[in-house]
Amino acid sequence: MLAAYASQINDADPLSGLIVGERPAPEPPAGWVTVDVRAAALNHHDLWSLRGYGLAAEQCPMILGTDAAGVDPDGNEVVVHGVVSSEGWSGDETLDPKRSLLSERHQGTLAEQVMVPRRNLVPKPSWLSFEEAACLPTAWLTAYRMLFVKADVLPGQTVLVQGATGGVASAAIALGAAAGLRVWVTSRTESKREQALAWGADAAFESGARLPERVDAVIETVGEATWDHSLKSLRPGGTIVVSGMTTGGAPPADLARVFFLQLRVVGSTMGTREELEDMMQLLGTSGRRPVIDRVLPLAQAREGLESMRAEDLVGKVVLQP
Repeated sequence: MLAAYASQINDADPLSGLIVGERPAPEPPAGWVTVDVRAAALNHHDLWSLRGYGLAAEQCPMILGTDAAGVDPDGNEVVVHGVVSSEGWSGDETLDPKRSLLSERHQGTLAEQVMVPRRNLVPKPSWLSFEEAACLPTAWLTAYRMLFVKADVLPGQTVLVQGATGGVASAAIALGAAAGLRVWVTSRTESKREQALAWGADAAFESGARLPERVDAVIETVGEATWDHSLKSLRPGGTIVVSGMTTGGAPPADLARVFFLQLRVVGSTMGTREELEDMMQLLGTSGRRPVIDRVLPLAQAREGLESMRAEDLVGKVVLQP
């Protein structure tokens, strides 16, 4: 079957290890099933894997991808939840110390077929296209958990989303607006700030700009470049939720500000199967849909990853096998 996979690890030149070519079809063990992939979305996780974060050289070749929507062996349209918990684990899958994402220990979704535990299949609502549904299990689920589980914000409260047009950030804008939050965003470029406003943000500011008032929570996926601004933008007792570090992961902590203002710094990774279902219900009632920058054939996976690496995107890249 055709797949986009990591053949080797290269931190300096990650795409040098990418191959789009033939791989063996999956042979699922008991309790697992094979899904015929109709659409798969790209994430920064794919680039991190090619750089060797979460994926060791000895695990290659490894098919990339954590997101997919497709058809199960019974003909049901499904969304794949990409968090694979260990055998016998119960409760929040993201807290399982032995959990992994697809493409870390198990072959990923950027292929014509993917093998997953049957419990990881979620029915796809008929009102979502395969392309829209494929965007949800990583970036959109991450944003949902950050907003409504970790930050625990309520309608009318103000959330700052750093880096307005990334995958998680664009999802946070749409989901926050759908839930009645006041959503503020930052971006380096005017065109992306305008795009964020079109998605439902209430206000957009230049990166690092002083805000009119402090916010209840910050959605932080950028890392070093925005960390200082994120901390300074929070009201006393506010929460910064972190799920990424695209510009680096070791900013000055500014602990004096953290303890004096009693700020909460909370990590967040992916989300549960139940949260994925809850998020789709919110999309159904609100009419919101994932923002898709482009849809490409699987054979052009390199083009999509290059665009993501260059930050030349507004929304998600979706591949069709």
